[in-house]
Amino acid sequence: MGSVALAVTEGMLHFELSVAYEVFDAAPDGVTVPWYDLEVCGTDAVRVGRFQLEPDHALDRLRHADTVIVPGWADIDVEPPADLVAAVRAAHEAGARVASLCTGAFVLAAAGLLDGRRATTHWAHTDVLAARYPRVEVDPDVLYVDNGSVLTSAGKAAALDLCLHLVRLDHGSSVANAVARRLVVPPHRAGGQAQFVTAPVPVRDNHPLEALLPWVIERLDEPLTVEDLARQARLSSRHLGRHFRAATGTTPLQWLLTQRIRRAQELLETTDGSIDAIAAATGMGTATTLRRHFNRTVGVPPDTYRRTFRTRPLGRRFFI
Repeated sequence: MGSVALAVTEGMLHFELSVAYEVFDAAPDGVTVPWYDLEVCGTDAVRVGRFQLEPDHALDRLRHADTVIVPGWADIDVEPPADLVAAVRAAHEAGARVASLCTGAFVLAAAGLLDGRRATTHWAHTDVLAARYPRVEVDPDVLYVDNGSVLTSAGKAAALDLCLHLVRLDHGSSVANAVARRLVVPPHRAGGQAQFVTAPVPVRDNHPLEALLPWVIERLDEPLTVEDLARQARLSSRHLGRHFRAATGTTPLQWLLTQRIRRAQELLETTDGSIDAIAAATGMGTATTLRRHFNRTVGVPPDTYRRTFRTRPLGRRFFI
């Protein structure tokens, strides 16, 4: 409602910028409520991805907006521009609602807007955000966080989740649903970022676990123990634990559980097997055990995950 300003400068990510522009630029057909007055604010001509962009106004225009959107920031290893940080801070002090998309959270953190607040960003960068800004309570497991006047979203598609959330706050669910239908996306997604994070298997030549990890992956349906893994690797359980911690950052049992969950995700996506059958195929034993671990790890129940990621024939269409 009111005016929305997109804060852009060199180094912004074009996907998040495009998402915000698509949502706030024009109302869907049939929606008659007053729509947003969208402005693009930035330095002179800026390069966003491979595109050259001419902003409508300078950054100082942000303080006149009702809502300021800060798209993703490409290079988190460098500090965001001081003029952008100052303009975002000034906009918030003037009463604007400020939202970041993906790594735009680094801009908000640099402006001090996240101090003492819960926030999120793309799962691949949450550790960096937490280390660089220790006063921020970083939550890596959610799609977005709403603190009222300050909001942050996780990576990429979660930017759309947050933009739809803002429309829902301003105009209600029916209007947000209309925007979602136009974009052919769900109006609200359950769960958090964990459901979108794969678990790669680290394999290096001559590593003590090099042969063990593929061996385990082929036997996920078996009731493997740490002792079984240590025996196969010809290591003591203690040394096995050390190698696992160094290679994967976790314990053998936690790594094994992660692989079982990942296999369950694949089976939910690609087969019609029952939850009981998938529990047996992944070494979980029972559907109850699978549901408990799956919900705790992924953030949604197996049935919800299947509905979201189910792969069908005819061009691998995804039904949500």
